[in-house]
Order: sequence, then structure tokens, then C-alpha cells
Amino acid sequence: MKKYICIVCGYIYDPEIGDPDNNVAPGTSFEDIPEEWVCPLCGVGKDQFEVTED
Repeated sequence: MKKYICIVCGYIYDPEIGDPDNNVAPGTSFEDIPEEWVCPLCGVGKDQFEVTED
């Protein structure tokens, strides 16, 4: 699964880790995260993320 980076703060969403603090289970692809989810570091929406090759 692809990783996504927040273009505002640099946070990287890694689907293998998920975002357990915000109820996103490990193994959840970025596309399957609820639309209301926001970056856990800076609070922007999913539309501020892009695919990263890290």
C-alpha cells in the first residue's frame, strides 16, 4: 500500500501503522480512511495529502 505525506507539515500516513490514536486501524489504506479524518499533527483534511515514495 502507498504512503501519503501531508503537504502542509510533512506527516506521513503509513497504512501498515494506521493512526491508532484516531481510530484508524493498521492495514487501512489511505483511500479507506473516513473523509472526516484530519492530519494528526496539523489538522488539515485528506485533500492536503499526496502519494510519497518513502
